[in-house]
Amino acid sequence: MKRLSHQFQLFLCAVQFLTRIPTPALRDFQPDWISRSARYFPLVGLLVGGVCAAVFWAASLVWSGWLPALLAIAAGVLITGAFHEDGLADTADGLGGGTTIAKRLTIMKDSRIGTYGALALGLTLALKAGALATLPAGLGAWTLVAAHGAGRGASVLAMRALPYVGDAKAGKWKPSPADLSLAEVLTALAVAGLPLALSPGGVVGLAVLMGAILALAMAMLARRLLGGYTGDVLGAVEQVFELGFILGVSASFALFSTP
Repeated sequence: MKRLSHQFQLFLCAVQFLTRIPTPALRDFQPDWISRSARYFPLVGLLVGGVCAAVFWAASLVWSGWLPALLAIAAGVLITGAFHEDGLADTADGLGGGTTIAKRLTIMKDSRIGTYGALALGLTLALKAGALATLPAGLGAWTLVAAHGAGRGASVLAMRALPYVGDAKAGKWKPSPADLSLAEVLTALAVAGLPLALSPGGVVGLAVLMGAILALAMAMLARRLLGGYTGDVLGAVEQVFELGFILGVSASFALFSTP
């Protein structure tokens, strides 16, 4: 019972860290709980994706075209406080504008958004909305749940694969992340994969492939230009995986639905 209670506390920690959803105060909080709660990041993603899916579905009953997609994306931004989107913008500014590791990290700490960040954020959100707008209500709703869960799973995998290079005192991630165990990563990936088992036929393969390619490219770029990851990089990995996944579902639907 005590172990179950501890796991629930870790889940609440993940909710507090990744969203703006009100939660009860954490009992006996320990400094490494954020890292230990990473196993539940995809579960939080499924919850956020579920809300976005409900908005998309409900809006699709009234409107067609881009509006349901934009409302669903806006719901996700509100729930998370643009947490991952901010990471994407900061990462784009740092990697695009810095000439040394130190300068890139300094730029990423700046709260102001630059040209690279604005372009990366605007294009990513626009491409997501455009791809979602091509999907029927049911498939679009499933896509949002799966993309949010799998995107958080990709960020957990990046935590395992890359060294942490951020400033724990000045950054969003407090304290410095401890190495994740293989069991924690596998737990996160298992949760992230739950919607894939309920997927419509023919869309998962390309969706996961495109998401993985974009996430891997972002992780490799961060490794080359920063030496590892920061909290902002994890947000960028999550966002580009989401983008690739949604684009993959849209492409699969277009191909398979063509007479």
